Amino acid sequence: MLIQSLYNQGFITSLFIFQGDVIIEKFIKDALILWATIDPIGTLAIFASLTASLTPKERFKTAVKAISYSAIILIGAVVIGQILLSAMGISLVSLQVAGGIILFIFSLQMIFGDALAFSSGGEKEKGHDIAVFPLAVPSIATPGAIMAAILLTDNHIYDIQTQVGTSIIMLMILGVAFVFMLAAGPILKVIGQNGAAILIRVMGLILAAMSLEFILEAFNIFEWLESTKQ
Repeated sequence: MLIQSLYNQGFITSLFIFQGDVIIEKFIKDALILWATIDPIGTLAIFASLTASLTPKERFKTAVKAISYSAIILIGAVVIGQILLSAMGISLVSLQVAGGIILFIFSLQMIFGDALAFSSGGEKEKGHDIAVFPLAVPSIATPGAIMAAILLTDNHIYDIQTQVGTSIIMLMILGVAFVFMLAAGPILKVIGQNGAAILIRVMGLILAAMSLEFILEAFNIFEWLESTKQ
């Protein structure tokens, strides 16, 4: 009787509408955060620079593998990331700092020319695949993206349906990144090998700045600097 009375008064209907609005708002925020951390446009520039000397077929294969590996990593972060980090006693801050350091080391290789070897035949050394490193990790599945995947699907806050919705949004953004990566061929035809060499070093500089941002944000350096100004 109580439920029927609440339904007749519109309370239950209003509750469902309110929850629907909240979920839609969350999904929009999730999409913006995941877009910023995965960064499909930045991925395009990095992919174009690292695959400059590959054939179109090799470039397509590399793109498929890079996106596939990234999807596995990010979905894995959603499913077991929080449990695994808690079990091992690893904080998200530690993960962010470690990812920033790795990204910084690779950016130095790009700036000083070693990254050119990555784009030569797809391998720098036997057994190394650029689809895994540095494309899947840490360029697409960035430390920020892994952190976002874990935090936006917190088991203690969100139910399974909401987590699935966020995961679908994440996969859609990876799909956009894949489409952008396929556009690398026409771009490389325009800029040529010399342009690709310049692009490698420019992206290396940008990645170096991004890696420092990861580390500084982990230690809340920016907040500390703002507080000292006041």
